[in-house]
Amino acid sequence: MQKSTQELVNLGEMLPLMEEFYTIQGEGYHKGTAAYFIRIGGCDVGCHWCDVKESWNAELHPPTHTDFIVNTALKYSDVVVVTGGEPLTWDMTLLTKGLREGGAKTHIETSGAYSLSGEWDWICLSPKKVKLPVAEIYPMADELKCIVYNKSDFAFAEEQASKVSEDCILYLQPEWSVREKMIPLIVDYVMKNPKWKVSLQTHKYLNIP
Repeated sequence: MQKSTQELVNLGEMLPLMEEFYTIQGEGYHKGTAAYFIRIGGCDVGCHWCDVKESWNAELHPPTHTDFIVNTALKYSDVVVVTGGEPLTWDMTLLTKGLREGGAKTHIETSGAYSLSGEWDWICLSPKKVKLPVAEIYPMADELKCIVYNKSDFAFAEEQASKVSEDCILYLQPEWSVREKMIPLIVDYVMKNPKWKVSLQTHKYLNIP
């Protein structure tokens, strides 16, 4: 019997693809390097300051065969960043399998709100207060990126940093709409707490996707 589209999505054989593009990574550890981005639709975390709210409703983004997504990405880069939305809403197993078999490094940007699926070369964990990460993802994170919207976010960042491994790289990143207000506070905080690094959304300064 032929599988329905929803069954294929549930199995990870299709994914709600919002957009895909080749650009420069703008944030965190790999900033400044070329990568192919795959943005998957669907997110119920619901950060009020999210700059891609159009990604939240998965039904707005067409289910696309995972093999097609993989083959397109491999034409552009051997580094592929999967983001969202919240990509772990869906099963990432087949997507990462195809990418890695094609010789690509797989990176994910996730809130960690759902269990990890897929095989990843780099995990950027960006926790959100409204829906905290599942416990098992903390020790797997290569990079912790905490968004600073107000002063209370420093305490939240420290709480999250206490749960990741010693090797995890720690970043504080100002939320874009309040960057002018928060950057001086972040700079001061990092100078007093040098285990942290500053991350900026450099792609926005460069005016690229």
